Amino acid sequence: MDIFEFAAMIEETPVTSRVMEYTTSEGNLNAVCLTDIFDDGLSLVYSFFETSVPKNSVGTYMILDHIKIAKEAGLPYVYLGYWVQGSDKMAYKTNFSGVEVFRNQKWAPFDPSYSYETDSNPLAVRPISEQVAQISMPNVTHIDSLDSD
Repeated sequence: MDIFEFAAMIEETPVTSRVMEYTTSEGNLNAVCLTDIFDDGLSLVYSFFETSVPKNSVGTYMILDHIKIAKEAGLPYVYLGYWVQGSDKMAYKTNFSGVEVFRNQKWAPFDPSYSYETDSNPLAVRPISEQVAQISMPNVTHIDSLDSD
């Protein structure tokens, strides 16, 4: 993705998006999260962090921060984005209570004892573009409390 594609992803969309930066106490950039803002919650679209601090639970910190922001804005949900079973980089997402997964065209509670790997056979599931097109999302509204100048 080049800078123009990144800008288009944020600016040329009906969804209100924000780039949230996380810095150290010294002011150094530590992590970034692209967040979509919906009328019922925040969606963590994409995040990345400084690779020299991978063991500092930066992903968990960003989720906790988004939960705090959502609560302060009166938003009931925080969408954690994609999770891939077996991916160490995404495993932290399943450490939260109330996590749901979208499978079989509906949201269902995450079940740590279930092997979601059976769902990953490319012949057993519809393409991601079709799945995403079927997800029912709320209407987007402007949220002044999260707007920054």
